[in-house]
Amino acid sequence: MRRFLPVLLLAAAVPSQAATYLVESRHTQGVVRWDHLGFAFPTAQFARVEGVLVFDPAAPAKASVKVKIPLAAMTSGVPDLDEDLRSDSFFDLAKFPEATFTSRTVEARGHGGYRVGGDLVVHGVTRNVVLEATLNKIGTNPRNGVPSIGFEATTRLKRSDFGLGRFVPQVGDEVEIHVTLQGEEAKPFAAYLRRQAADAANDADRKQYETAAAEAEAIAAKAATD
Repeated sequence: MRRFLPVLLLAAAVPSQAATYLVESRHTQGVVRWDHLGFAFPTAQFARVEGVLVFDPAAPAKASVKVKIPLAAMTSGVPDLDEDLRSDSFFDLAKFPEATFTSRTVEARGHGGYRVGGDLVVHGVTRNVVLEATLNKIGTNPRNGVPSIGFEATTRLKRSDFGLGRFVPQVGDEVEIHVTLQGEEAKPFAAYLRRQAADAANDADRKQYETAAAEAEAIAAKAATD
């Protein structure tokens, strides 16, 4: 059971008032793709994304987004490359263990599309980037009965802008990023986690559910007063 912390805010189009969603880490991930010498286009995947989604279809321009990405969870499937990416030759996880994105603008583009501009912090460097986001679905999750939401988002950026330009130009400077995100509405999700805690088979699982539920309740309570 993963912890559901910091904050992801994104707007799209459905309920008649704002709802607060926690990022569901098990079904949220990103893929980074780059050009390797023109011969291949390898990828690395990042997971365990933490965040919160606040969604108000009536006022998308007021929406904002913030996510936290633990870079230790990023993997290319190639152990030697993963070790290199974590070293001070690239991301330097000892100094910069996570990346964050904080939006500054959200623009509705029609047909469930949104343009989200904001600050991406990677390797201690902050740059403005633009995400093209699309609402996948909003409705009740049939697996747990919790109101849920899902988005796709894409962007392109230059790794050299973040001090990660090793091997440029032999290895492409521009990288493509694709994110798929699922969110669970905070208050009902907290109630679901409390039920899971009550039915847990052992104390360790029960404690994990209770911790996650308390965090969800705190975020829901904060949203109610904002």
